[in-house]
Amino acid sequence: MMAIHWAADPKAKRYTPSSSHGPKAMNHTTLRIAQELANLKVCRPGVAYLMRKLKLSERSVEYHLGMLREAGLLVYRTKGTRVSGAVGQASVFERVIPVAYDEAHGIRTVGEGVQRRQVGAAQEARSILGKLSKKAARKVRKPRSKTASKRGGRCTLMQGGTSGLSSAGSTTSPSESKLASGKTDSPTPKSTSRPRRVLNKVGRRHQLAKELIQQEPWLGTAAVPRIAWVVRHVADAGWSATEVRAFLHHCASHRSDNIRRPSAVLATRLRAALTILRSAKDRQECVEAWRESQVAAQQRHNPADWQDLGPGPRSAVAQRELARAQELIRQRKAVAVAPSTEADGPEIFADSPAMALEDLSRAEVLEMRAAAAHDPSVIGLAIELIGETQARRLYTNAAVNRFLADQETANV
Repeated sequence: MMAIHWAADPKAKRYTPSSSHGPKAMNHTTLRIAQELANLKVCRPGVAYLMRKLKLSERSVEYHLGMLREAGLLVYRTKGTRVSGAVGQASVFERVIPVAYDEAHGIRTVGEGVQRRQVGAAQEARSILGKLSKKAARKVRKPRSKTASKRGGRCTLMQGGTSGLSSAGSTTSPSESKLASGKTDSPTPKSTSRPRRVLNKVGRRHQLAKELIQQEPWLGTAAVPRIAWVVRHVADAGWSATEVRAFLHHCASHRSDNIRRPSAVLATRLRAALTILRSAKDRQECVEAWRESQVAAQQRHNPADWQDLGPGPRSAVAQRELARAQELIRQRKAVAVAPSTEADGPEIFADSPAMALEDLSRAEVLEMRAAAAHDPSVIGLAIELIGETQARRLYTNAAVNRFLADQETANV
């Protein structure tokens, strides 16, 4: 840096660029670039790095690097490559102290090439070297712009300024009738009402997905973009969240054992939605039927039916359990009064309290499992009458698990 400050001295004019375009001499930009090069352990800066670090243009960096090379202060060690289709490699430089600097200050050196080092200097040049050392120790900064000082004088709180002109004689105070009242009509009034933003196709899909996740608890862990992709067909057809929920309630399909994600369950259940409900009228009828079923369910679980049992429980969970027990008692009474005599399957549970599974033959077990595969509600009736353990022995764990999973999905 001492050698660069010595070569860039504007009064001595020790270096003049040979190029007719670009800077005419070294300036503070050259010193800033040289300062960045001196701080690098390996002098491989790259033009893009210097542009970003010093906020300079590409042409300015190239000009000043060329001047440093031309003055003998910077030499190539490895020249960079610019191969089309490949990553460009930055040039590697070596920072050099020219021989003219040593001769001008009487510096004695030993060694050659990169091993050359100074061992002394002339007595009369030591004061100059001390000044150059102070300059090299100071950080070179970008000079401030002087355009602000060319503007007019600044106003103070007392209406004073640096300008010698007075504006007292050229201004007049307005009359009392022309003072501002605070109410005026602007020639360009601001618009207070903005047009309502209209969602595009992708926005409608994400809006429907967000509403379904908020309203359906079993979709709570799903991501909005994934659900938006699943419901893209019904969203493009104009379905609302209420219509989708009504379709899921009435047209639920049996869930497979290998489907675990909520988004996959939703995709399976909505697979034939546009085929089943083809028009807006069909969707409206589905919604009305769903609401009627909700009202009927509330009436079935109305605590007013429990008045003969005394005061009901206060907890909502206890109320649901009590309602489920009451419904189970009603179903058992109905089975005891009128046992099943359907032609689709055998009379299974007419003598269920006294029935032993060991007494059934293999053909009877296969027939009962076939009936359960045809109508899964038979498994639910078996669980109520003979218990879940015996039902699993009769219909296998996989069939009972599938039935219970479908029941949980329907209840949700």
